[in-house]
Amino acid sequence: MLVLPIKKKWFDLILSGVKKEEYREIKSYWTSRFNKHDPNKMIIKFKNGYSKNAPYFVADCSLTINKGKEEWGAEPNKDYYCLKINQIIEKE
Repeated sequence: MLVLPIKKKWFDLILSGVKKEEYREIKSYWTSRFNKHDPNKMIIKFKNGYSKNAPYFVADCSLTINKGKEEWGAEPNKDYYCLKINQIIEKE
């Protein structure tokens, strides 16, 4: 399972069902991490912070490369690794 930090604003919007995608820049760091997993079925733990007790949720995601939505934090006309949130499995 991948564990990815996420800012509170985006964390809350995903949990509320408003934001359906999370973005990561296309860089070798993310490529190497994502290539170890099936892009159609990724289980990801999103943590709001780095502490041991940080709030988190676990989601079933799928990975594509797309243009991100500006209202969800993406720069215009830029390709990103796009993690589509298919279902939230667990939250704490």
